Amino acid sequence: MTLPLDSSIDAMVAGPFVTAVIVPFLWRLLGERAAWLAALVPAASFALLASLVSTIASGGVVAASIPWLPAYGISLAFRLDGLSMLFSLAISGIGALVLLYSAAYLRGDPRQGSFFAFMLAFMGAMQGLVLADSLVALFCFWELTAVTSFLLIGFDHTRTAARRAAIQALVVTSAGGLCLLLGIVLLHVLGGEWELSGLAAHREALLASGLAGPMTLLLVAAAFTKSAQLPVHFWLPNAMEAPTPVSAYLHSATMVQAGIYLLARLSPLLGGTALWVTVLSAFGGATLLWGAAGALRQSDLKQVLAHSTVASLGLLVLLLGVGGEAAALAAVAYFAAHALYKAGLFLVVGLIDHETGVRDLTALAGLREKMALAFIAAALAGFSMFGLPPAMGYLAKEASYAAIGGPGWSELLLPTVLVLGNAAMGAVALALALAPFLGPEIATPKRPHEGPVEMLAGPLLLGLCGIGLAVLIGWSGPQLLLPAATAIVGGAVHVHVGFEVSIADPALWLSLLTWALSAALFWRLGALRTLLRRLEAGARLSFDRAFDLGLAGLLGLAEIGSRNWQNGRLRFYVLVLTLAAAAALILPLLILGGLPALPSSPAPEPLEWAVAGLALVGLIGVVAAPTLLIGILALGVQGLAVALIYLLFGAPDLGFTQFMVETLSVVMFALVMTRLRLGLPAHRPRVAAIRDAVVALLCGAGVTGVLLAVLDQPFNSRLADFFTANAAALAHGRNVVNVILVDFRGLDTLGEIAVVMTAGVAVLALVASGGKPKPAPRVRKPRRARGGPASEAAP
Repeated sequence: MTLPLDSSIDAMVAGPFVTAVIVPFLWRLLGERAAWLAALVPAASFALLASLVSTIASGGVVAASIPWLPAYGISLAFRLDGLSMLFSLAISGIGALVLLYSAAYLRGDPRQGSFFAFMLAFMGAMQGLVLADSLVALFCFWELTAVTSFLLIGFDHTRTAARRAAIQALVVTSAGGLCLLLGIVLLHVLGGEWELSGLAAHREALLASGLAGPMTLLLVAAAFTKSAQLPVHFWLPNAMEAPTPVSAYLHSATMVQAGIYLLARLSPLLGGTALWVTVLSAFGGATLLWGAAGALRQSDLKQVLAHSTVASLGLLVLLLGVGGEAAALAAVAYFAAHALYKAGLFLVVGLIDHETGVRDLTALAGLREKMALAFIAAALAGFSMFGLPPAMGYLAKEASYAAIGGPGWSELLLPTVLVLGNAAMGAVALALALAPFLGPEIATPKRPHEGPVEMLAGPLLLGLCGIGLAVLIGWSGPQLLLPAATAIVGGAVHVHVGFEVSIADPALWLSLLTWALSAALFWRLGALRTLLRRLEAGARLSFDRAFDLGLAGLLGLAEIGSRNWQNGRLRFYVLVLTLAAAAALILPLLILGGLPALPSSPAPEPLEWAVAGLALVGLIGVVAAPTLLIGILALGVQGLAVALIYLLFGAPDLGFTQFMVETLSVVMFALVMTRLRLGLPAHRPRVAAIRDAVVALLCGAGVTGVLLAVLDQPFNSRLADFFTANAAALAHGRNVVNVILVDFRGLDTLGEIAVVMTAGVAVLALVASGGKPKPAPRVRKPRRARGGPASEAAP
């Protein structure tokens, strides 16, 4: 069942962009109250989405479509189903809380108006991305997220680290954007549809194509760059240079989940193949372990969260690679749990940093009394991240363990990877939720105290939601999780999620093992951190350093290319362009069917022979001209021969136009050349002359071949009939050629007139700029002085 609610979806996508334009002006008028007005936009989207939850859960789909490029069958199509519903709720709900949080976090910053505008623009881009059904729209919103995240990561542009992190994120994600562009083009070519919903019927044709492998790799690569998978994960920890509200929104619940969303959306089309399962499982598992180890190694609170986010994204990719109903349900459950607890923890870290002036884990303790509400928020989020019941994180962990059973290597390897990764993230959860608040108080740069209500509301609500969704799993499961899993699988999901515990269930024992390992890692966290840092220090090359070396090498190649290709020599430019034109003309003829045959034509009339002879004389004059002046005059003879051809074949208007243009061109060339020595010989090395002759002949042969290929086709008179029938009716003229030039091609003719006028003005300015060039200085021969050596030449 599809419900056409065009205005509702259009408002959800367009609302943040419109608000982003006006919010800087609102901030100047209202100050911090503008943040409350800005937060109403995502809050309204959240309320609208919440009203449609039951409709989507019952199998309904909300669709909207706006014609965009009708000639190519492209429309701005949006579609709200179970998967886009879950992501949209996270984007709008967390977005509203983060905007309110930002007003207090950036209090006193004169750039708040710009910050809110960037955040809202990013919010609109993410909302459009997850709602887009059109492949073209999805790509456009994908690139918009890259641009707006660049602005947000580099918001504090006065710092070198922030600028570097923004550029790094933009370069990596833009490379993924190019992969996405190629991938969706292949999807359209192989599937014949521009809408994702329509491609589902062409799965067999897509997978049977010989391009299915490259297409899958391109789309997976795009998702990996956005969702920070090995080996392009390094940009995410570096992006922590952004303000903490940006990290809470972009790097936990929205931007980094764009790649996860893409993989989930493409699962019904490409999932289940050997390539899909192998690549996603291998890279997802490796990213999970790498990110978990990185989180244990860090002591900066934001870096701990960033590396744990990398690990969580790897876990999601792993689950999507495994595939199946259970894995799909585990993925959406883990997405919901992660978005809530990770955004909450980021906001708590911002609170700690804002109120104490420090965010180093080893320099914080004893804050439980002076920041009691922040402690409660951290405990709620850490409770879910650790995976204890009755939190959403527990259900997600249990569902992931239940989904990894399978034949072969996965029976042992995947559970081991999941247990190790979850155990490390459990230890991180204990460190984040307990270490800054328990124990004796440590002196901090600022005297700690409870944060403002705007900064406390977000993390507390997110923490409570993480518990509430799990407690109300009887509602949230069928209403939110199962519809999203259904969209990933492409069919009904019959897996149950709940708090049922059985001693015979392997998931229970894996959970117990995970909790035990988490406690052990937390107990020895200091020693483990020291060991991991020593290992990191011993590595000579890191992914981050490799990026710098690669970018430096790319810039070096660009410099070499610019130096060699943009050398300031006009003759070299003309040679390259002419050679490229020859290749563009000849190669398609050879590839697409060979050179065309010469057409049959009557014998030329004597007058036609005379015109051809005149053109040949002009050609010989241009090639053999001993001076520049003779070459210019011979070039004019060529133009006059073309004008005579127009006259012979019944186009006097074009002939007279050609006469005037050629006359004006020769005059302009001659005037310009008066600044040069026209009498000097125009010598060129023999090798250069032969090279230029070969390139010119190739270009001429290409033009001739294309014209012959055109003449070889059946004549289509539609355009000629249109001009003949409409010249008098529409333009009130019987001279069809004049009507075409003045009316039907009036803008083109105006452009030609503007070009000639501009050239004439330039020549006039050149002529009026000064006199003739000064003659070269005469150098007298040295003469021998009497009684001495030869004297120096006189100046």
